[in-house]
Amino acid sequence: MAVKIKLKRLGKIRSPHYRIVVADSRTRRDGRAIEEIGLYHPVQNPSRIEVNSERAQYWLSVGAQPTEPVMAILKVTGDWQKFKGLPAPAPMLVAEPKDKRAAFEEFTKALEASEAKGEAITPKAKKSEKKDEAANAAESAESTEA
Repeated sequence: MAVKIKLKRLGKIRSPHYRIVVADSRTRRDGRAIEEIGLYHPVQNPSRIEVNSERAQYWLSVGAQPTEPVMAILKVTGDWQKFKGLPAPAPMLVAEPKDKRAAFEEFTKALEASEAKGEAITPKAKKSEKKDEAANAAESAESTEA
């Protein structure tokens, strides 16, 4: 029996969240799992990743194969490097939440400062001028043919 460490999808259509599970490779994606070893919530800002490192190390040591998305998560948490004996990754940087109101006010001030006060840069061509230009172009084309 091949054992995989994979993601089990939960949540609504546009707000997915996943559980990191150990399951038989023949079971369906959201089917029965042997054990749940973590959480992954990609929609939250910043993404929420929780992995029971001890259980992940155990399952990797007995031969469970992680899927590509799970391997990426394990690399971020450092469990994959720990299993392989590689140096630990740099700690994850969490961006501080910005004040949306202040950012919007800065944007509007910059927009007001950059607005040109006056007329348009390129004047609009009138329809009658366009017709005259088209007629002149047609006349010149006829004269070159003859």
